[in-house]
Amino acid sequence: MSQVVSPFISVGIDVAAESSDMVIALPTLQFLDKRSFRIYHNNPASLSAAIEKIKKAEEEYAMKVRIFMESTGNYHYPLFCYLKDVGFEVDVINPLITNSSRNSNIRKVKNDNLDAQRIAKAGFDPNLKVSNMPTELVMNLRNLTREYYSLVDFRSSYVLKLGGQVKVAFPQFKGIFSDLTGKTSLMILKKYTSPNELLQADPDVLAEEIAVSSRRRSTSRTKRDQIIQAATDSQSFGAGVDTNFLNIKRFIQIIEFYDEQISNILQQMKSIVDEHQDELFIEQVELLQSIKGLGFLSALTLMCEIGDFSAFSKPKQLFAYFGLDPSVNQSGKFNGSRMKMSKRGSRIARRVLHMAAVQSVGTTKIGVPKNPVLRDFYLKKCAEGKTKMVALGAVSHKFCNIIFAVLREHQPYVMKTPEQHCLDYTDTQSSHITTLELVA
Repeated sequence: MSQVVSPFISVGIDVAAESSDMVIALPTLQFLDKRSFRIYHNNPASLSAAIEKIKKAEEEYAMKVRIFMESTGNYHYPLFCYLKDVGFEVDVINPLITNSSRNSNIRKVKNDNLDAQRIAKAGFDPNLKVSNMPTELVMNLRNLTREYYSLVDFRSSYVLKLGGQVKVAFPQFKGIFSDLTGKTSLMILKKYTSPNELLQADPDVLAEEIAVSSRRRSTSRTKRDQIIQAATDSQSFGAGVDTNFLNIKRFIQIIEFYDEQISNILQQMKSIVDEHQDELFIEQVELLQSIKGLGFLSALTLMCEIGDFSAFSKPKQLFAYFGLDPSVNQSGKFNGSRMKMSKRGSRIARRVLHMAAVQSVGTTKIGVPKNPVLRDFYLKKCAEGKTKMVALGAVSHKFCNIIFAVLREHQPYVMKTPEQHCLDYTDTQSSHITTLELVA
């Protein structure tokens, strides 16, 4: 039997950066005011007036009030906390839920008043799914992990810019180092920058600098000779002007700044984790690290995006939350055969899962599979005619299943083949039947 929900007043709030629009709806779907009430976040009097307005409706109609607002990344959080501290029941809903009702009218109309009304109406849906607000610990770590990936992306863009400048000014240099932004490579580009400066440098001093930077004295002279030869070749093929060399130095400074900030964020993450070792959330992070392919940062990022794992009862819910679920295209007798990921969930979580999948299906330097089970599954998909990206998507699904199982059982990951899983399941069922027979 479905539980009977007592009538309540639904308050819908459309949150923006500086202000929010609030409407109050009765169970009859009638609104107390035609226009929304605007709440100014930086005005205490405006916030107090909104509280008084909600309490007045609560007293006048003798019904409980529930407040609903959309998740907006960061903007909704201060207002959410403020209303919770006052004593109201506040729920956060996914914007996709209210966006789906925007096409109910023939006219295409969007404004803050209508958005607030849609949110209030959505609150009366008995099947409405609300989001769990993360704890302070999760919020702190989530802010850090998301900023980490943001800085990494900015750094990558400047690495590409640096590579472009080097290709023009000193094209022979890039082939010498596997990583243009490695310690030795950046040291040389910072100090000498142009091929002419390298040709004027003392060869012995240059070799010593390379030895100190790379910590490989045995190969420092060979590397020096390669660099000098590249500088000589650039005299006949290279088109660097003064601004190219200025940009090289400028981009290196920016990259080093990002490196420093990224390192600081990693240290902050580790400090917070060390301070909360007894928390269930941190225990779950450590459990995820038992899965091959997930290190500290990947495990922490996934748990920060998951938040409260108790909100997920099935693996498919986790697929959808990460945006790994397939988008369905069906109408009448037509069924779309080319399914794509919905990509409606956490972009950062998909990014981490994809990298974990790539790591898992790879091999070590001596050719040993890093995760034999997932690699066999990946190769089987490729043999069936699936493209590499489709096969990796299937591996990501497998990875999601593993994550769900580890968190559900609260046990470290143990690598098993599908056949072994079947045997274990059969043994468990047999022992269960035997136990029942003994009891009988």
